[in-house]
Amino acid sequence: MANNTPPLLPGQVQATEEKAVSPWKEAWKSFKKNKLAIVGLVLVLFFILLAICAPLIAPYEYDKVTLSDKHLPPSGEHWFGTDEFGRDILTRIIYGARISIWVGFLSVAGSVIVGSLLGIVAGYYGKWVDTVISRIFDIILAFPSILLAIAVVAALGPSLRNALIAIAIINVPTFGRLLRSRVLSVKEEEYITAAKAIGMKDSRILLHHILPNSLAPIIVQGTLAIATAIIECAALGFLGMGAQPPTAEWGKMLADSREFIIEAPWTVLFPGLAIMLTVLGFNLMGDGLRDALDPRMKN
Repeated sequence: MANNTPPLLPGQVQATEEKAVSPWKEAWKSFKKNKLAIVGLVLVLFFILLAICAPLIAPYEYDKVTLSDKHLPPSGEHWFGTDEFGRDILTRIIYGARISIWVGFLSVAGSVIVGSLLGIVAGYYGKWVDTVISRIFDIILAFPSILLAIAVVAALGPSLRNALIAIAIINVPTFGRLLRSRVLSVKEEEYITAAKAIGMKDSRILLHHILPNSLAPIIVQGTLAIATAIIECAALGFLGMGAQPPTAEWGKMLADSREFIIEAPWTVLFPGLAIMLTVLGFNLMGDGLRDALDPRMKN
């Protein structure tokens, strides 16, 4: 039987190929064009690898005390110098990356899970459920984030685990309100109405239709929230309410060295640079993801 289908024109072929490209591949192509976003990605990957390979690349033990080496300036033996106990600062920064990255990812993961669940329920069911959950978010947001974190840690006791819990709590409303607004717009779409008409369960609609269509803003906000969590972890450590000695944590290193900022400025300089570069990396990567995943930002 003869094929009567007319041949496709070159423009039609190109359009067909463009439709076949997945949104995530298209987002990655857009992300790669953003040079600052690539710089952020490189910084983030560098510190993640630093944290993973800490036992292999650290030149010394992070808690080894050598009082005879107190406040040695940067040299070939100690690249970043030593602190008031003769501990190698480079080693402690490498191990400190483990703490900051770990707290950043785990606290944001907890915030995403709890906040997304509450936001989806509030946006989908509305009425009194929405009112109660929204007021809880408003109460948490009424407090300055660092003061609320301090209050939570003070109630639970100073420790790294409790600092992680506090950081997760203060970021829950951010994701909750984001998902609530997203659900309010998505649930009015025709495919949601069709799913309800055929008797699909609410749990299936939420997990298989609404949540997948809300992943892009969650990813962007989550990346930016990790940067904020790292700063909050360092702030709690600086106040003595986060990681406890002899754990190597950047905020605690700054707190212990603030008395020697004139005598040994390298003890403050290098931990501060580590915090700055890590936060900068996540912020640049988050901005790049926002531009790549938000259709309104595309030309």
